[in-house]
Amino acid sequence: MAVNGEINVVSLIDVMMLLMVIFMITAPMMQGGVDIALPKADAPALESKSAIIVSLSRDGQISVDGKKWSRAEFERSFAALAAQKGKDGVYLQADKDVSHGEVISLLALMRAAGIENAGIVTEPPEGNQ
Repeated sequence: MAVNGEINVVSLIDVMMLLMVIFMITAPMMQGGVDIALPKADAPALESKSAIIVSLSRDGQISVDGKKWSRAEFERSFAALAAQKGKDGVYLQADKDVSHGEVISLLALMRAAGIENAGIVTEPPEGNQ
């Protein structure tokens, strides 16, 4: 009597394909971030990728590198973060519907924390993509 030494991999391939489909469907839903509609402006592209990214949403929520902070936390802790990671500057992503005063207030807090190099992130106009 001969022994069959093959492994039946058809069922393993089915499981692998099912897992791949599940990951393909769920991966886009897992991407987090702050929902911000950036203002449009004809400005040069930003170069540095290692700068701190501060986001200010329409409802006044402040996020630093994707983590939500209260205004009090930002005032208290941003100077330490800026001293540690802010050598390449800070990019401010403010929603286009946020008041000018709130943006200036946040920039003033960054300046007080020792940030000399701050840029405001915008989107290019439709014709310049």
